[in-house]
Amino acid sequence: MLHINRARWWGLTLVFVLFFATLGLVWMDEGEETAQGRRGKVLTGLDIVLANPGMFTGKRVGLITNPTGITADYEHSLDAMLRKGIRVTEVYGPEHGVRGTEQAGETPGELIDPKTGLPLSNLYGKKPVDMVPMFADVDVLVFDIQDVGTRFYTYISTMAYVMEAAAIADKPLYVLDRPNPLGGVRVEGPVLEEKHSSFIGLFPIALRHGMTVGELATLFNEWFFPKSGKKKVDLHVVKMKGWSRQEAYGQTGLPWVMPSPNMPTITTAQVYPGTGLIEATNLSEGRGTTRPFELIGAPYVEGWKLAEELNRERLPGVKFREAYFTPTFSKHQGKAVGGVQVHVEDPATFDPILTGLAIIEKVKKLYPSQFAWRESGEPYWMDKMTGTEKVRQQIDQGKSAREIVHSWAAELNKFKELREKYLLYPARGIPH
Repeated sequence: MLHINRARWWGLTLVFVLFFATLGLVWMDEGEETAQGRRGKVLTGLDIVLANPGMFTGKRVGLITNPTGITADYEHSLDAMLRKGIRVTEVYGPEHGVRGTEQAGETPGELIDPKTGLPLSNLYGKKPVDMVPMFADVDVLVFDIQDVGTRFYTYISTMAYVMEAAAIADKPLYVLDRPNPLGGVRVEGPVLEEKHSSFIGLFPIALRHGMTVGELATLFNEWFFPKSGKKKVDLHVVKMKGWSRQEAYGQTGLPWVMPSPNMPTITTAQVYPGTGLIEATNLSEGRGTTRPFELIGAPYVEGWKLAEELNRERLPGVKFREAYFTPTFSKHQGKAVGGVQVHVEDPATFDPILTGLAIIEKVKKLYPSQFAWRESGEPYWMDKMTGTEKVRQQIDQGKSAREIVHSWAAELNKFKELREKYLLYPARGIPH
């Protein structure tokens, strides 16, 4: 009897071992399949080019890129294009440089890439007329940079300058499209007034425009260039496959590589359209910390008071925590700073611009004699960032953040109508 029980026991054990081993293999297969699905869900413009390298046969290619120009497997566009036999002969970088080493406003130097031996040239700080001779030794230009979806982030201005220079030089430009990390549905913020045009906002578009770089390039080329008397460029947008406008960046299957030193995470990009405006005040926007644009404060701010005021507003999708930090560079360097940390709880309902304006509103209310704009007179940086003097004036008049947001509804609706004509992707996604 004991012998039979042991036999049964070993038989049952074997059955269980085989069952769970098989189940484990299924789980592993499903995990691998899911990971592969994530990696392959959205194909960027770079992926399309790498699958069709013959489109540049016999051409000397000038590549405009930075660390964000990568494949889903983290291979840089320069290396991937060379591997595919595409003859890249010049490489150009925007603000922060090809390698992303420079802080905001610093001019990258001219370097030789130690791996490929190619020159890495700087476009930041140069006008289109300065770029024309830089493009003399290439036959075609390729733009592959991840944008962050905010008008005052300078990569789309660099793209516009490249477009203008390429048109003058009679060079075709290929824009390799990538997702807007804020999605492609919501359009928010003031529309830039032409008198406030600058490198942090060239054309009358919304602060949060909800467009990809390919869509923006099409809008610039087809609408704003002719309106301003500029020559149109021979533009080719290499569209993505598999991207849906309502899709969060985390759903694309694409890795996030910080596009600049102070844009480390997706959350940074989510808050940036609003808390980026803190740059225009004497508050620290968190530069010099590990949470830029999420930590906000100044030596005169009592964190608990500001957090209470902001949480009382019940702003959508966000909570505020009192916080203290010491910036290692930028405003209030080396000083203990009181303020808040912005915690995005629901990105789908979070309104970054309303949030950024609410922070400024409440600080000005709590500390009227200590809060100040970055400049003491015109031109104000706030006017350049918002594209209008009205926002700053409304804050100075004591208007609430919600009142200010409502005030630009008419102009925003006009931009939405214009924008619709240049969208390249339907709301429900793109067929593979």
